[in-house]
Amino acid sequence: MTPDDLRPAKRPTMYFIGVTTGSSAIHRVFAAWRPVLGLHDVDLVGIDVPVGAPPAVYRRVVEHLRDDEHSRGALVTTHKLDLYAACHDLFGTVNEDAARLREVSALVARDGNVDGLALDPITSQLALHALVPRLAGRDVLVMGAGGAALALCDSLAYRAGGESPERVVITDISADRLAAITEDVAGGDASITWQSHLLAPTATHDDLLADLAPGALVVNATGMGKDRPGSPLTDAAVFPRGGYAWDFNYRGELTFLRQARVRAAEDQLTVEDGWRYFVHGWTRAIDAVFGLGIPTSGPGFARLYDAAQEVR
Repeated sequence: MTPDDLRPAKRPTMYFIGVTTGSSAIHRVFAAWRPVLGLHDVDLVGIDVPVGAPPAVYRRVVEHLRDDEHSRGALVTTHKLDLYAACHDLFGTVNEDAARLREVSALVARDGNVDGLALDPITSQLALHALVPRLAGRDVLVMGAGGAALALCDSLAYRAGGESPERVVITDISADRLAAITEDVAGGDASITWQSHLLAPTATHDDLLADLAPGALVVNATGMGKDRPGSPLTDAAVFPRGGYAWDFNYRGELTFLRQARVRAAEDQLTVEDGWRYFVHGWTRAIDAVFGLGIPTSGPGFARLYDAAQEVR
């Protein structure tokens, strides 16, 4: 549906604010999670909002959450920054991450108030720790400086603790996006060396890959392979030996993922797509909305992950 289609919900409802929500795997996954989480009577409804929509469109959604008895909250994908900019005065409270990043990834509606939460730094940290057992002292290359990259870099700057990487290299074709990350991490962990590279739209990252120390983490946060065709690497790229390749995408042509898998044996790579990140993102948002105490690891999380895998 669109924001203009919103009507009073007939039973408890959580929304999914995106661009083309109907194609998301969450509809199958949420159906599989209902019996596991005890959400039998809860609906999940997608709201499609075009990129760069006017502020009034975002305010319509938040006001619906605030005023509707059965609307409990929402997960926000593409519109995190724009929704915050348009609606921050409508929020009862925002968490510390939302205030710092000026974005929201989850909305929680209770008692006529809507609270805004930025959960992506937590989601990034959870997914990263499942992929890389020990991050301390490693190089990290983050290709792309959009919202997902900002959340990952934020988690490294403010949550890594004793597991801080040695160096984080960030790239993008937008100076403004690079500046946003540089500004955000400036108040974080001073032991990390941060480097940024502004690249031409047609540039590849092969040379930057070659400069990484063995065991480095390489992240595709460009959207290439999902939102846009291609990969930030060429097929000739060689990954750091014994390193990790993480594609934030889990659907689409996934060219970067294919390239990493081709090199996995020779370069001794551990390769991961964005599915675990997707599962953590949704479970954190559902937990925020319904207060279920959903675990982030162990048998309880594994049960949800396996249920999602079965319908993937």
